[in-house]
Amino acid sequence: MARSLHDQASIVGIGQTEFSKNSGRSELQLAAEASLAAIRDAGLAPSDIDGMATFTLDSSDELLLMRALGIQEVNYWSRAPFGGAGANTTIMQAAAAVASGAAKHMLVWRAFNERSGHRFGQPQDPGTTVGWNWYLPFGLDTPAKIYSLTFQRYMDRYGFTNEDFGHYPVVARKHAATNPAAWFYERPITLQDHQDSRWIVEPILRLLDCCQESDGGVALVITTPERAKDLAKPPVAIRGIVDSQLIHGHVMFNYYQDDLSRYEENYRAANRLWEMTGLGPADMQVATLYENFSPIVFMQLEGYGFCEPGESVDFVKEGHIELGGQIPVNPHGGLLGEAYIHGVNNILEGVRQIRGEAANQVEGAEHALVAGGRGGMVLGKA
Repeated sequence: MARSLHDQASIVGIGQTEFSKNSGRSELQLAAEASLAAIRDAGLAPSDIDGMATFTLDSSDELLLMRALGIQEVNYWSRAPFGGAGANTTIMQAAAAVASGAAKHMLVWRAFNERSGHRFGQPQDPGTTVGWNWYLPFGLDTPAKIYSLTFQRYMDRYGFTNEDFGHYPVVARKHAATNPAAWFYERPITLQDHQDSRWIVEPILRLLDCCQESDGGVALVITTPERAKDLAKPPVAIRGIVDSQLIHGHVMFNYYQDDLSRYEENYRAANRLWEMTGLGPADMQVATLYENFSPIVFMQLEGYGFCEPGESVDFVKEGHIELGGQIPVNPHGGLLGEAYIHGVNNILEGVRQIRGEAANQVEGAEHALVAGGRGGMVLGKA
């Protein structure tokens, strides 16, 4: 039996709905539409699916989704905790399931009406969980406020400013402007536009540093490399996939590590991923990096070794993350430019890049890093 998930699973199908601010239909329907598209993309039928994985936050009940799709029997199902931190974890669960024989074909999905329904960016209910009650009395009731405390330490350590961070949203919107599936298609911005947008958390985050609230659904189908050979599309190999959760850590209130200017979980995940795959940053042709807020892109560029700590601002300013640069980042526009589907749409972009099907295709893309802060994976040609 394999001792790691290196080359033990392949992504064979992807699907999505349109991305909007008002889908006009239920979250279950969005999940079903995206899932059926992914199953058909793989050249499979719903009856071929025997495993399911999603987020603990997803509202679509597995049995109801099975009924909507016509899935006859599921032998394995699981859910990953949290939001964006769980995107790669759902893929890890699916990969582990097919590698172990617990399932043959795994369906992974995420669907919600985050804009027209429950808005994640708004203040949280005081009764959310017990842990939140340590922080809510201090006014930390939205993700922007919560993450900004860490970002401010990072800014202070290296002398970064909000204007420095603005260079990433400009790139994200530039990429989204040429991606027809992106909400901000044909709507690029300038650095001055970024600086003119209103403060959300002064002096750290402006409106254009923040990801979108989106309605939509995305899905993937995962199976073994052996089964993948007989399916409709060229399989995309999961070269390696890791998670890193540390003692005293927290998915949002991550204030208890020794150095808040260093995203420690990110560094640990990167080291394990490069060791597992035998690859490194120089072997990546493209990266999709989770970005609920723009500063996290800079921290991940450092954590995954594309530049040294404190050098990410210059790295971005010099054009290295643009199409044609050293490591194009989020060619679809990412969560700021395309849509925010808890980072799973970033995984779809990684698959499209390896297949050669992306709207903004990176020439010669053989390996793609898909990173979500605490976890990451490398996708490659099978």
